[in-house]
Amino acid sequence: MAHPSSPSLAVTEEKDPWPALFALCLGFFMILVDSTIVSVATPAIIEDLQADVNAVVWVTSAYLLAYAVPVLITGRLGDRFGPKRLYLLGLTVFTLASLWCGLTDSIEGLILARVVQGLGAAMITPQTMAIITRIFPAQRRGQAMALWGATAGVATLVGPILGGVLVGALGWEWIFFINIPVGMVGFALAWRLVPHLPTNAHSFDWWGVALSGGGMFLLVFGIQEAHQYDWGTITGPVTVWRLIVTGVVVLVIFVLWQARNRREPLVPLSLFADRNFSLANVAISAMGFAITALAIPLMLYAQLVRGLSPTRSALLLVPMALVTILLARQVGKLTDRVHPRLLTGIGFIAVITSLTWLSSQMTPDSAVWQILLPMTLLGVGNAFVWAPNSATATRNLPLHQAGAGSGVYNATRQLGAVLGSAAIALLIDARLGAEGVRFSPGQAPAGGGALPDAVLAPFSQAMATSMLLPPAVLVVGLLAVLCFERPRHVGYAVRPPL
Repeated sequence: MAHPSSPSLAVTEEKDPWPALFALCLGFFMILVDSTIVSVATPAIIEDLQADVNAVVWVTSAYLLAYAVPVLITGRLGDRFGPKRLYLLGLTVFTLASLWCGLTDSIEGLILARVVQGLGAAMITPQTMAIITRIFPAQRRGQAMALWGATAGVATLVGPILGGVLVGALGWEWIFFINIPVGMVGFALAWRLVPHLPTNAHSFDWWGVALSGGGMFLLVFGIQEAHQYDWGTITGPVTVWRLIVTGVVVLVIFVLWQARNRREPLVPLSLFADRNFSLANVAISAMGFAITALAIPLMLYAQLVRGLSPTRSALLLVPMALVTILLARQVGKLTDRVHPRLLTGIGFIAVITSLTWLSSQMTPDSAVWQILLPMTLLGVGNAFVWAPNSATATRNLPLHQAGAGSGVYNATRQLGAVLGSAAIALLIDARLGAEGVRFSPGQAPAGGGALPDAVLAPFSQAMATSMLLPPAVLVVGLLAVLCFERPRHVGYAVRPPL
């Protein structure tokens, strides 16, 4: 039921919604940049805070986990108290936590600050998607969601680039300090341009929050910490497998609880009755996994094998980001006209091909252009996945489920990213062991120097093999998008016979 003091939805639809969308995308861009920005700073943080690789990976995993768990409930909180209010509160929390991150002098403090950052991000994300769904009419929503999806794609790519420049010029702390002026500008723009929308009464599924959060934490912690134990002992593997199995069991209980909850479940399973919504969630979780996972081995390869500085390492990603940005508008226009199977299918095939190609080029003596070519193709694939998939996910959902739908979609994307971060850490450690590399990356020379010559080839091979994990997972996403059906209320200029 709409709140009596809230402005009517009809009034907001009479205004031009695009300025509000641009204001929302600024904050959304900032929080997603922070999902990947730490990857390029990994060697610098290891050296400065005297940490190991696993601890620094937790700097990213803690953020992603704190982002993913509450995002299911914050979508409902936006429906109840107003999406604009939750967005502004989240932006404030995120900005202040960024200051904390930059000022901390211990790895434990940095991880804790990143948890608070993730909570702020969880308040922001579902509000952006829900507001777009409510202020844009159905016939224009595809282009709006395309811009939102393109923002997500570009942000995850820009993170390592921006991080490399800031780490090289000012120090790793500035990957967090940069958020402070951006957050202040984003707050001012959202305060002025984003409309207040009607609110709805909701009951909150706190049992669902506890089960989903506990299950995801146990699963991710078990996967990421597995390589810290000696798998030949009894205590290590038993502990790890108990964590992983318990996490899976708790998540199964969560799903069963959602099915039995007759009031207002955290994840309305009726959302998944829409075929495109279900498939889009599978696809975006695979994409979140891949984008998060690929950055870590690539940055370690660039800095510790090739001896590139953080700034020069980040420049390897520039072709990818530029191509994604240049294609974003054209793909956005196609989103309302072309069957989503065609667009997203092209995108996934391009991303899978580019990462497999990139893996084959990650050798100690590859020329730079041999790395840049697959990165360019990766940019093409990103442009064709993020925007069309986001638009397809929400197009058929009724307005009263906008908050819940956006929360679920963003939670699955973040869950994929969390698992990607944990799984790639496990695989890198396993491959280094298989290649006989005993040299710790934390012992690498400062300032972007390479590893000793004796370990360059095996370390490079370990990173190249690890890079094959993301395309393997993306095959699942490709199979999902090839099953998309034609969204309702949309007439396509092109109808492929897929």
